[in-house]
Amino acid sequence: MSKKYDPKMHTTEHLLNQTMVRLFGCNRCFSAHINKKKSKCDYHFDRPLTEIEINELQEKVNQEIEKDHPVIIEMVSKKEVQKQFNIDRVPDQENLNKLRIVRIGDYDACPCIGPHVSSTKEIGRLKITTTGFEDGVLRIRFKLF
Repeated sequence: MSKKYDPKMHTTEHLLNQTMVRLFGCNRCFSAHINKKKSKCDYHFDRPLTEIEINELQEKVNQEIEKDHPVIIEMVSKKEVQKQFNIDRVPDQENLNKLRIVRIGDYDACPCIGPHVSSTKEIGRLKITTTGFEDGVLRIRFKLF
């Protein structure tokens, strides 16, 4: 994961991931490309989303953005982090005693090395631009405005 991610987009990716987990019971995205103008996340999934589900997903993420959640960075012992989170995607974690956890209010928490906003209210609004489904992969493309 690059530390050059746009903080607004990156925090939005975390919110989108947690919303996917809560609405559909899937895992967080296994691949993400975060850019300032547009981004995409890929999820292991069993079907395409319906228009109703896409609208519900977008609205739920926007509701969480509007709640003005504080975004808190914590350094936590690797042992404690491993009890709560999958750390397979954390780079160089073999050499670390503590890992950085990003908490978005009481809505989301996960290990992360990238930049984030200090409050979700800074993000603006999410627009899901397209979705696609192929070979067990659901791709969600989005932008902020």
